[in-house]
Amino acid sequence: MVAVLESLRVWTAADLLAMPDDPDHRYELVEGHLVRMSPTGGTHGRSSMDLGAHLAVHAEQHALGVVFGAETGFNLTRPGESRETVLAPDVAFVRAEHASLTETDDFPRVAPDLSVEIASPSDSRRRMAEKARRYLDRGVRLVWVVWPRRREIDVWAPGDVTPHILTAADTLDGGAVAPGFLMSVARICPERPRRGQRRTMDR
Repeated sequence: MVAVLESLRVWTAADLLAMPDDPDHRYELVEGHLVRMSPTGGTHGRSSMDLGAHLAVHAEQHALGVVFGAETGFNLTRPGESRETVLAPDVAFVRAEHASLTETDDFPRVAPDLSVEIASPSDSRRRMAEKARRYLDRGVRLVWVVWPRRREIDVWAPGDVTPHILTAADTLDGGAVAPGFLMSVARICPERPRRGQRRTMDR
């Protein structure tokens, strides 16, 4: 009964921020509905950290802006909406001209210029496309959906009906959002060892 009541409750960004720490889950808010997400696996975490670290170094070297990790929620509620939306990308980039808006203990009320989502094995392309469009509809300029197992990255920009799909042979480009940032898809999505294949140490 409690679970049913919680599912019917309309949550606010303040409610989400006030929630006690939950080591077993992450949470987002979509138009007042609480969305619980399970912890990520090793492949997911590695892809997120590798891409985020390289983007952060590039952004700092060229004074482009600031990069945030998966713990950071952004309040993407549109003006006039009564039900709030707070999304937490696996990696987010905010350009320098908007960086001051992130200096708050609350969820920043600014859309990242770039949002990165690392797809889990259970994620479908349809579900991730819906999430990419949600970001774009709320002001994000560029969305990258990384598929580690497929070794592909979906690139979404405003107005796209379908994404531009990059493969392991391609290079991810920050374009006008993160000028000069280049990283090979193969580096972000390294080839996975075959089952039964064991690592050997160099001697």
